[in-house]
Amino acid sequence: MTSPETRSASGTESHSALPLSVIDFATVRPGQSVGEALQDSVLLAQKAEELGYERVWYSEHHNMPAIASSAPAVLMAHIASHTKRIRLGSGGVMLPNHSPIVIAEQFGTLAELHPGRIDLGLGRAPGTDPQTLRALRREPSAAEKFPDDVRELQAFLGDSPTDMARTRGIVAVPGRGTKVPLYILGSSLFGAQLAAAYGLPYAFASHFAPDALEQASAVYRSRFTPSEQLAEPYMIAAVNVVADDDAERAERELHWYRRQRVKLMAGRGRDFSDAELDMIMESAGGRQILHMISNTACGDGPAVRDYLTDFARRAGADELMIAPIGSTVERIHGSLDVLRRAWSD
Repeated sequence: MTSPETRSASGTESHSALPLSVIDFATVRPGQSVGEALQDSVLLAQKAEELGYERVWYSEHHNMPAIASSAPAVLMAHIASHTKRIRLGSGGVMLPNHSPIVIAEQFGTLAELHPGRIDLGLGRAPGTDPQTLRALRREPSAAEKFPDDVRELQAFLGDSPTDMARTRGIVAVPGRGTKVPLYILGSSLFGAQLAAAYGLPYAFASHFAPDALEQASAVYRSRFTPSEQLAEPYMIAAVNVVADDDAERAERELHWYRRQRVKLMAGRGRDFSDAELDMIMESAGGRQILHMISNTACGDGPAVRDYLTDFARRAGADELMIAPIGSTVERIHGSLDVLRRAWSD
């Protein structure tokens, strides 16, 4: 299994050599309990492992009834105990919401329990609304300390004299010496610049923020400084995928997803008639929501493979993080299966 600790690429290699990974939002579907949604996440990780995907990441969101991954470390611990080989990570932990030593202890624990399988992706956004941010007991200004917090977290996970000096002699147990690999997440140039300056892998959230992808990739590569963790730049780009052996069925799944996305973001809990939803989708706000998911591969295996090959080249990606789309668990698993078979051709 490849990883940016041992491999880096230029983003121009053949598609079959490009690792594929999965991001899972632990979606709570209508009529589901949270427990059922989390069990679906276990099944998805097991499926991804069976098919040979590189890693599965979980995102930290709060006060979102349709997303159950608010505690990535806890979810990762459960899923790691139900899988054997696949890497698991946060995509990401919103570091301004936490003290670095607590995250070091959480992910240090995971690394000690599951050596060589844990990633720590870090984001600067709060992953929630201002009211919930207050409930988290964090100040909005906490994001301004993100670069320093990343360094402090990295020191808590290290074991050198420099690390001990940075942490003022405080030791994270578990955590110290685990050197859990860090990844910087972003959707703008800020994350690209920070990842480059710190010599860390960079993951761009192009599955919902498409506009700055190519510029961020270019900035990251041109400014990258080697580090102890990483000798060459390593870029992960996220992309939505709905794949099916029947291309028309894939299109129907995408149509369903587009409507659900607009309903979720525009309605915020409200219900709409089909006619009302049609009008919202045609509005300026609706079109903006749909633009956010414009990086979406849809079709049968060869069509999706060709789209992703072109997307990876455009993004300068060393790895693709797949956000699988489907109206049912079976459809989501089917997308991963169809893509994996096409990717191996």
